[in-house]
Amino acid sequence: EFSNGHPLNDVSLQNDVAVNPIVAKSIDPSADLQLLPLLESVKEEPTLSIIVVGASGDLAKKRIFPTLFALFYENCLPENFTVFGFSRTEMNDEELRTMISKTLTCRIDQRENCGEKMDHFLQRCFYHSGQYNSEDDFSGLDCKLKEKEAGRLQNRLFYLSIPPNIFVDVVRCVSHRASSASGWTRVIVEKPFGRDSDSSRELTRSFKQYLSEDQIFRIDHYLGKELVENLSVLRFSNLVFEPLWSRNYIRNVQLIFSEDFGTEGRGGYFDNYGIIRDIMQNHLLQILALFAMETPVSLDTEDIRNEKVKVLRSMKPLKLQDVVVGQYKGHSKGNKSYSGYTDDPTVPNNSVTPTFAAAALFIDNARWDGVPFLMKAGKALHTKRAEIRVQFRHVPGNLYKKTFGTDLDKATNELVLRVQPDEAIYLKINNKVPGLGMRLDRTDLNLCYSTRYRGEIPDAYERLL
Repeated sequence: EFSNGHPLNDVSLQNDVAVNPIVAKSIDPSADLQLLPLLESVKEEPTLSIIVVGASGDLAKKRIFPTLFALFYENCLPENFTVFGFSRTEMNDEELRTMISKTLTCRIDQRENCGEKMDHFLQRCFYHSGQYNSEDDFSGLDCKLKEKEAGRLQNRLFYLSIPPNIFVDVVRCVSHRASSASGWTRVIVEKPFGRDSDSSRELTRSFKQYLSEDQIFRIDHYLGKELVENLSVLRFSNLVFEPLWSRNYIRNVQLIFSEDFGTEGRGGYFDNYGIIRDIMQNHLLQILALFAMETPVSLDTEDIRNEKVKVLRSMKPLKLQDVVVGQYKGHSKGNKSYSGYTDDPTVPNNSVTPTFAAAALFIDNARWDGVPFLMKAGKALHTKRAEIRVQFRHVPGNLYKKTFGTDLDKATNELVLRVQPDEAIYLKINNKVPGLGMRLDRTDLNLCYSTRYRGEIPDAYERLL
């Protein structure tokens, strides 16, 4: 419903005089002059200031700024927006624009006005340098933000592209010196959110000294991946899958993440966490919880969260004998040499940090009792991929087991969801090869996204931001 062209909930935020200007005028004609600024503030579009803290870092340059440009390209940002970079590195606005312009790309299917859009976006980008623990430096940032906001309603979004050990300093400075005085202030943090349960709880406690819970957004960008988002759709909107989604028909579930490159000079960060903290306890565990949860009451955030928590609480404690860890070593293949993990100059020579891990997890509930969920993650492996592989049980009393010989695994149906690269869903089935006689073959029923859908698939960060 609308009042004078404005949503009632917007108008009702004002005082009683502003709610009904006609009544106000009949009571006191002089109220007109006081009323006009209030009505203009309702009509005026708020500003959105996006502040990337840690703007000179790899994550900001390679992912966050390109994501913001993609959202601008798709007209997903409001008309009045600005982007500010903040870091300790000394640079000016033009130097920031030059730095990030090298990483901006346009949609494959929409390149006709790429240069024009890029120029418009870069002109909205500004920079302020300062120390992450200096409230004075954040006061300077606040002054620049106010200058660009020009008295309009202020909404401010801070993306912390920095190590977790300086999260609290930045949140304190934002809360005291750079939060919005008239709109909302939100802070986005990404993994790792602490190193263990105790440090994670301590971070949450510290955050809540300066922010309310609804201002804090802890994100895992893997939840924005197209196939991860499609997981619940595939299961809950297709009758063919949901009845099979249990221990009665599924033999095991594999969650696989592999990279075909090593640390490549970024071992300082990785060596503090290792592959289990970096990949398994966040990305893969989130996918596992989505995969194994019961049907939520609705698609509301809290309803989905509650079902995921039930899965995590039902998991048996992981035993040491159910885990294998390793570290990639230097080797030669053909005429090419590959460096080992400890050959990286940013990694200590005596490091025992795992770069590969495999673990078998079990969920102790009626649906999944006895089904192993196999997590595998590693760096410097032979291929780059992330996928979910669902292996079904053997067909009881299979009439064609002689055709498959002694290896019944060849007859096992398998559902594969390839998260990256080249998003796809395919189901492995057994099929008769055309011709005389009875010869069986394994065939894929394949949904390849790049073939089926013409548009470019948005990056995960685009969905989350």
